[in-house]
Amino acid sequence: MSITDSYVVNLDRCDVFVRDVGPKGARPLVFLHGWPEDHSAWNALTDLARTSWRCLSVDLPGIGRSRTEAPNGDCLALARAIHDLAGVLQLEEPTLVGHDFGGMVVYSYLREYDGVHCGVIMNTVIPGVFPWQKVLTNPYLWHFAFHSIPDLPETLVANHVDAYFDYFYDAISADPSAITAEARKAYAASYKRPEALAQGFAFYRGLWGDADRNARDLKEISTPVLYLRGERERGALGDYEKGLYEAGIRNLVATTVPGAGHYAPEEAPAEVWAAIESRLAGLSGSAPAFSGPARA
Repeated sequence: MSITDSYVVNLDRCDVFVRDVGPKGARPLVFLHGWPEDHSAWNALTDLARTSWRCLSVDLPGIGRSRTEAPNGDCLALARAIHDLAGVLQLEEPTLVGHDFGGMVVYSYLREYDGVHCGVIMNTVIPGVFPWQKVLTNPYLWHFAFHSIPDLPETLVANHVDAYFDYFYDAISADPSAITAEARKAYAASYKRPEALAQGFAFYRGLWGDADRNARDLKEISTPVLYLRGERERGALGDYEKGLYEAGIRNLVATTVPGAGHYAPEEAPAEVWAAIESRLAGLSGSAPAFSGPARA
């Protein structure tokens, strides 16, 4: 029987809000959102998956109904919090699904911990991993640098959170209407506390430390990984395949989400779930591992 439950898990340095849907005895999927969103970005997708999977979507520490001691955007620290959460909830071999910054956290988790059934990384670049340096030269990503400045973004955005977030939903989605007025209102509310707004910008302030660590840590990872990117999002899928493979992700499948931009889980939830479900089904069959980027 599929049920819905919501609760807060008290961890060592943070409290994490969880929306938990689906059969409690089913295989667990843990969903990690990006900026500027919260756990509810996954609702449409988890409604598709919940009949046969246990779906746990969280507010990242400091965002929405989650709390943390102080803003911290270090992806390894966030991965440790998710690992602690999985331990408290006794989740065996979870599949981790991360969008945007959530995808960066999934990558850090795979670097630090074993015991993951599959990692899904969506619509993001990994700091320090090709094409990271190429991405940094993209003028459309001006906000990476702006958000990294201490205190200034909070000062300028605090009284304009709704309008500021709207810019991104409209600019980098293929279908802005997919991020509904109700969803936009909920996301803004999740960041309007001063500490939450600061935590959102802390994600960006942590990029540079993450990039340094990831560029040095190139050990081979055998965990199956699915990389997804919106068909209409900037950046060539092959670049991201190449970077992840060279960083040590060997069991890799990468594909695009038809018709979607950056916010693929909301723009095309059925297509995203079909890609994830296919990858998970392949793990019990004979789906081949990615053998390296194609050569011309």
